[in-house]
Amino acid sequence: MLFREIETAQRHVRTDAYQMSIGEIVTMYENREIIIDPEFQRLFRWSIGQKSKLIESILLGIPLPSIFVFEKEDGSWELIDGLQRISTILEFMGKLRQPDGEIGAPSVLEATKYLPSLRNAVWDKSEAIESVSLDEQMPLDRSFQLAVRRARLGVEILKRPSDDHTKYDLFQRLNSGGSQANSQELRNCIMLMVNRDYFRTIKAAAESAVFQQILGISEEQSERQRHMEMAVRFLVHTGVDYDGTLDVEEFIDEGVVALAQRPEAIESVSRIPSTFGLLHEALQVDALRRFQDGRHIGRVSLVGLECVAVGVARNLDSILALGAPAAAEFVKLKARELWAQPECETFISPGLRGTTRLQRTIPFGTHWFCP
Repeated sequence: MLFREIETAQRHVRTDAYQMSIGEIVTMYENREIIIDPEFQRLFRWSIGQKSKLIESILLGIPLPSIFVFEKEDGSWELIDGLQRISTILEFMGKLRQPDGEIGAPSVLEATKYLPSLRNAVWDKSEAIESVSLDEQMPLDRSFQLAVRRARLGVEILKRPSDDHTKYDLFQRLNSGGSQANSQELRNCIMLMVNRDYFRTIKAAAESAVFQQILGISEEQSERQRHMEMAVRFLVHTGVDYDGTLDVEEFIDEGVVALAQRPEAIESVSRIPSTFGLLHEALQVDALRRFQDGRHIGRVSLVGLECVAVGVARNLDSILALGAPAAAEFVKLKARELWAQPECETFISPGLRGTTRLQRTIPFGTHWFCP
């Protein structure tokens, strides 16, 4: 059985591997033979200290981890792991294109543990560098530039006709567990790979004032993509049934890919403004907060999202058929009464597993908000 499973899975994956010099990779990037998705550049961030340590490692001859690329239909390579390493090198050389397509200013290094003289080091002096004056910029000696260009690293290639889903899975496996990106930032990248327009439509909906006010999204949370996480959770729980076989995070990961691949993917995002517009009409910013002793208390929880928001969304057409203002009054009454139901106590029990909670909250909310 295991042999057959491995054999079947291997049919969906074709790989190759090269050793290439950094100079060759830079040339391929300049010729647009290696593609770095502009949206990825916005989602992944390295500090100047991390960038300096990478250049230090190259100059010291320390081997770099392999990068992973996906072979596109036109033969070019899309970078799916190693973005920060390659971007750091390109930026230092003054070759990195910004998301708008323009070449960005070269980076300036800082002192490192083994090479303190890297302070203010640049590839070449440039007036485009604003953080350090021309007089203070320290260009790398040509011999060191050649050492960087000749340094080699492995390139692992996921070749066509590998299954598209393998690309998303590989990206997630390679990037999860690190400190660079959280789970939602990785989902954002995967959505971009699957359906760019779907990602942008969700992003626009998640950035709306009403959505963020109801969910109580702070500026700091927004920076960490909390608004996108809640939007994705809402859409997945509304459009994909959960059977408990997967971990909740895995379910969200697979669910958003499944939704993005549907023909009606972009149209389905309209559930966000429709549902949250109705919730706002009914209870303003308190719509998802617990109701107790005649007032709304506490912060917005996943239980509120799963029971109230998803419950309303799954019954939206029937609720709206009640007409205005009856629809908003119905939601207001049911949302407040929900928290007094004995079942709700089982949703917020300490130590309750997310897999168990989801199998309770979604069905309950769906039934509760049925007119």
